[in-house]
Amino acid sequence: MTTSREQYSPGPASGAQVRKDGEQWTLILVRELRHAPEKVWQALTDPAHLREWAPFDADKNLGTAGATVKLTTVGAPTPQVSETRVTRAEAPRLLEYNWGGNDMRWELEASDGGTRLTLWHNIDRRFISMGAAGWHICFDVLNHLLSGTPLGRIVGGEAMKFDWPRLNSEYTQQFGKETRD
Repeated sequence: MTTSREQYSPGPASGAQVRKDGEQWTLILVRELRHAPEKVWQALTDPAHLREWAPFDADKNLGTAGATVKLTTVGAPTPQVSETRVTRAEAPRLLEYNWGGNDMRWELEASDGGTRLTLWHNIDRRFISMGAAGWHICFDVLNHLLSGTPLGRIVGGEAMKFDWPRLNSEYTQQFGKETRD
C-alpha cells in the first residue's frame, strides 16, 4: 500500500537521544531503512535527492571531502544560506559537515539487507525537541523517497500540518526537563 502526502502521518517519537558534553548538546537520531547504504548515501549527498526530503538545498554534491557547498534552508520565513566545507566523506558509510554553525555527522551501517542511519546533530539545547521532530518527519519522507513512493519535502510551517507539534511534545517528554530553560 502506498501513502499519499494527504494520508501521511508520522509514527510516535522514537529512536532519538540527547548527549551533553560540557556546553555542547548533541541530538542523536537512528533510523532503520530497508535500502542499501549506497542508495541512502546518494540521497544524503546528491542535490536532486536532497531537494526531495531535506530541510535545506545544496548547490553541489556533499559526497566529496574538502568540497565547499552552499546550504540554503527551506521553509524558513527568511532562507538562510551557509557555506560549508565537507570535512569527511567516506562513501557509503560516513559524512561530516557543518550546517549553520552546527556539526552534522551521518553514519550508514549495513544491517539486515538495509541500512542503519545515525545522525549526530550538535544543536542548541532549547531546540533539540524541535529538531528531533523536524528530522523525524524528514527521515519518514526520505524513506518514502527511497521506497519509490515520494511524498515531497515537508519542512517549515508545512510540517505543522503533519503532526510536528505532537512529535515536538513527545520528544520534549522523552528528553526530559534538562533540555528546557
